[in-house]
Amino acid sequence: MKTLDSVVEVIREEWTQQDHVRDLTLQRSRLLIRHCANSIRATHRHDYEQARALLQEAAEAAEVMQSEAAPFGDIASAGYLLDALKEYAEAALVLAFVTEEELPDPASLGMPNAPYLNGLGEAAGELRRFALDAMRRNDLEQAERMLGIMDEIYSHLVTMDFPDTLTRGLRRTTDMVRGVTERTRGDLTTAVGANKLQDALRSFERRLERRMSDDA
Repeated sequence: MKTLDSVVEVIREEWTQQDHVRDLTLQRSRLLIRHCANSIRATHRHDYEQARALLQEAAEAAEVMQSEAAPFGDIASAGYLLDALKEYAEAALVLAFVTEEELPDPASLGMPNAPYLNGLGEAAGELRRFALDAMRRNDLEQAERMLGIMDEIYSHLVTMDFPDTLTRGLRRTTDMVRGVTERTRGDLTTAVGANKLQDALRSFERRLERRMSDDA
């Protein structure tokens, strides 16, 4: 026959283990986010080998973190864990978009759909940085490619009309993607216009030089 002492002791042991796993998960989520942030920075430096190495470390951290949290539903679905997975998806997708490699899906990254799609949305913000950098180099073709990807991301996310309990804030992410995409479109339109004006001025200067040479 169970006593109150034995029942309470079982609960105490379960909660002690759960609290320990929660602390470990918080630590691993911070480590995972750090790996992902460094991977994105390496991608911006075009150091793709380093970016991939950091992503591999992130993958290992994500696997351990989710494995430890799996027995505890409230930890496995906690915001801090899903946010870390979102950062992982973002880093992996940014690298794939920039290098034009095969895109990872949620299964290959070992994560649920919600953090994957939110990470996809966050990737659009990083692609804006790549587009702006390309504009500064006057590489408008690359900037247009980045904008095209951002447009495609938005066109898919805006169709995900599901409850927030499933999507975990995807509507807010989608609104962010729309904003950064439109700003990037405006920046690119201005850059294209400025580029055309410069071409026209150079053409005029060449014609003027030829005319002056002929007159001489």
